[in-house]
Amino acid sequence: MSSCKQCIARQLNAMNTLTKEEMKQVAACKTTRFYKKGDVIFNENEMLNGVYCVREGLCKLTKLSANGKDHTIKLMGKGDLIGQRSIISNERTNLSAIALNDMELCYVPKEQIISTIKTNQEFSFDILQNLAQDLREAEDDLINMAQKTVRERLAATIIYVSKNFGVDKEGYLKVHLSREDYASIVGTATESAIRILSQFKKEGLISTSGKRIKIENLKDLARVE
Repeated sequence: MSSCKQCIARQLNAMNTLTKEEMKQVAACKTTRFYKKGDVIFNENEMLNGVYCVREGLCKLTKLSANGKDHTIKLMGKGDLIGQRSIISNERTNLSAIALNDMELCYVPKEQIISTIKTNQEFSFDILQNLAQDLREAEDDLINMAQKTVRERLAATIIYVSKNFGVDKEGYLKVHLSREDYASIVGTATESAIRILSQFKKEGLISTSGKRIKIENLKDLARVE
C-alpha cells in the first residue's frame, strides 16, 4: 500500500493541508484502486461514497449529450481529486470518469472527507478554491465554444495538454489522446479534428507519429485563428 505521508500526488491538492493526525486517519481508511485503460471509474448519475485522488495515470470526465455521444469535459491527472463536488453536495455525479491509461487511485471514504472539512479550515478553504476554479474553467469553456473557432479550440487543447501533462524525452505529448478524444474535447466531428490536425502539420505547427503529437512551433500554434 502506498504511503500518504510521502505521496507526491498529495502535495498537489488540498490533502497537503491535513494535520499529521488527520493524515493518519486518511491512511488508515483509504484504499488503493487500479484501473486499466478504458475502465470506468464511475458513471454519470452515480452516488459516490468517497473521493478519488489520482496517484498515477490520466482519466477523462465525460458528459452524455442529447444525441447519445460522450463529450469530454476535462482531463484529470496526478494530484487531482475526483468526485469532491458530488460528495460535498450529496448529489449524484454529473459526469462519468474513464481511465485513459493505466491508473492508480487512492479512494478516501466520504465520511473522512466531510469530517475533515468541518474541523480543518485550511482544508475547507482549499476545497472551496478548487470548486471555484472548476466553475471558472466551466465558464471559460462556454465562452470558448461560443467565441473561438474549432481551429483555435484544438490548438488551445494541444497546448493545454502539453503544459499540464508534459512531454516525453522525444518532445511528444506524454498524453496520447485519440483523434476522437480531441474532437470530443473541442466539440466537433472526428473528421474535422483529423483535417485540422493535418492542416497544423502542413503549417509546421505540429508533427505526429501515430497517435503521438509534438508541438513544433508553440508561438504560432498559440496564434492560430
